[in-house]
Amino acid sequence: MKARIEDYALIGDCETAALVSREGSIDWLCFPRFDSPACFAALLGNEENGRWSISPSQKYRSERRYQKDTLILETTFETETGVAVVRDFMPLRDGVNDLVRIVEGISGHVAFDFELVIRFDYGRTVPWVTQTKGGTLTAIAGPDMLVLTSPIELEGEDLKTKASFEVSAGHQLAFTLTYCPSHLKMPTAAKIENAIRETTTFWEDFVAKCPDVGEWTEQVKRSLITLKALTFMPTGGIVAAATTSLPEQLGGTRNWDYRYCWLRDATLTLMAFMKLGYYDEAAAWRNWLLRAVAGSPHQMQIMYGVAGERNLMEWEATWLEGYRDSTPVRIGNAAAEQFQLDVYGEVADAMTQAIRGGLPPHPRGKSLNSALIPFLSKVWRDPDEGIWEVRGDRQHFTYSKVMAWVAFDRACWMATEAGDLQAAKELRATADEIHREVCEKAYDKTIGSFVQAYGSKTLDASVLHIGLVGFLPEDDPRYLGTVAAIENRLMRDGLVLRYETTEVEDGLPPGEGAFLACSFWLVDALSLIGRQEDAKTLFERLLRVCNDVGLLSEEYDSHQEAMLGNFPQAFSHVGLINSALNLARRKGPADERSETQTS
Repeated sequence: MKARIEDYALIGDCETAALVSREGSIDWLCFPRFDSPACFAALLGNEENGRWSISPSQKYRSERRYQKDTLILETTFETETGVAVVRDFMPLRDGVNDLVRIVEGISGHVAFDFELVIRFDYGRTVPWVTQTKGGTLTAIAGPDMLVLTSPIELEGEDLKTKASFEVSAGHQLAFTLTYCPSHLKMPTAAKIENAIRETTTFWEDFVAKCPDVGEWTEQVKRSLITLKALTFMPTGGIVAAATTSLPEQLGGTRNWDYRYCWLRDATLTLMAFMKLGYYDEAAAWRNWLLRAVAGSPHQMQIMYGVAGERNLMEWEATWLEGYRDSTPVRIGNAAAEQFQLDVYGEVADAMTQAIRGGLPPHPRGKSLNSALIPFLSKVWRDPDEGIWEVRGDRQHFTYSKVMAWVAFDRACWMATEAGDLQAAKELRATADEIHREVCEKAYDKTIGSFVQAYGSKTLDASVLHIGLVGFLPEDDPRYLGTVAAIENRLMRDGLVLRYETTEVEDGLPPGEGAFLACSFWLVDALSLIGRQEDAKTLFERLLRVCNDVGLLSEEYDSHQEAMLGNFPQAFSHVGLINSALNLARRKGPADERSETQTS
């Protein structure tokens, strides 16, 4: 049976990542970047689409954890004859791309089965495999080459590489899989002792900067490590998740590629890094953002590739059966071509929070703002596809209009700081116009809440941001009513749905779980309006959703007690960090962001 999403753990080298199951199978890996074609794609197909399994030959019980303050995964296997541990990690780049697996006997003796199935091009292409004396195996197909350095003899069988071996107490075997372009000289495998020492030091040094966040410090550290692991270190871009096409509904078609960088994540990610003192990471993300959106404002996209690429053409890998028969499997993301008004507000807010947070000014920051605002002045009245990237008719979404207001509000703040009072006056006038329209057209007096879009009766969790961004004061009755309405109509089993649907089955939208970022937004909203105990209760409920190694997906189905959506999800972990800060400190990110508004 295919592993559940929550049964996976993440390893990575800040340029790509792999998912390792509880059974010791690496079922997803893209080399050399997050968005490169996968060489192990069993996650979205079956074992014939590529995987690397090292697991006991006999019945076993397994437990796993990360080595403290690192991204080194330790899976302990206990059998009737003994105990052994498998350590999986990816050394930080030293000119080559390595994945290391170390099998060590702890007590008694444990027999293992080894199976390596390499399939380039998302599980489609069988490579030409060659073995040499000394335990080296090469697999080549077109531009790609993988080199396995093995301490044991391997055998080819049915287009797979197999072996059996045994470890006893104190006995250690190390396997290294190295990627490089096939036209280059075969790389030298990493020296294991150096690799594990340097990888441990890198992650421990990174985590050591994390300040105390009260009782949630360990969870915050794990989320920080996860965010760092989802960062493409050469550019500073942060992918939304390490995977594509893990479904929002089992057996459904809402399967998207999240291995790209969304502008919508900018402000909250910046604030998470800055509030924890990670200014290098915050600056790298801000700088990536400014490079990515450079150019004409009307060409600004909602997402980009890890180096700022714009062409994210969407296509389907029809040979993959999908995670638990959830097809299609999509590569690329056509939503990059959508018009989403809110991203202009996200960029303006990110630039403002960077200045307020103490980041050194960027030379393009001011010029970007002066280019965006004239364009936004022309388009803010237009309908758009909205935060949930609806592939249907455009609407006047409330969240989009609120974030357009944020853009003008933050630009007014920057103009005021610069002493340009005339510009500030003009910007404030536009912000006030948007504010009046939203209050007139997006607030439903009969419901006592802001709704998803103008004229709609549908509730949407995104309108929680009305208080979080300072559009209304936290004690405004309209905002308090909105929070109450969302609690009453969008909460299921203690978690928050994205929005109401017309198709309801057993109290839940069919198959779709609670969107975890929305639940964190409600934590922040409850904290902002002074309901600290309610906020803490919801936050603790969210922590129980984390899997055994502290990772979160995009959504959670409380009926099946199962994760849904791409994994691990950066937005969920950013939400965890910011909510922990809001609860643990007198003034958290929600307070500071809402106070940015100029009068």
